Amino acid sequence: MSFEKVRIVRDRMQASQSRQKAYVDRRRRPLEFATRDHVFLRVTRTTGVGKALYSRKLSPKFLGPY
Repeated sequence: MSFEKVRIVRDRMQASQSRQKAYVDRRRRPLEFATRDHVFLRVTRTTGVGKALYSRKLSPKFLGPY
């Protein structure tokens, strides 16, 4: 009984993830850069000195694939 429920949940999660991936793949465009291109990068501010670096409380956690 419980194995059947686990399988159903796993199948539904897989379907949901594949649906989300298909949506993202349709909207994402491939980026190509050449030498000498000017590119803007987002970076988070960090506070602290030396080995004790930590990001500020409300800084974004995800920077993207680059």
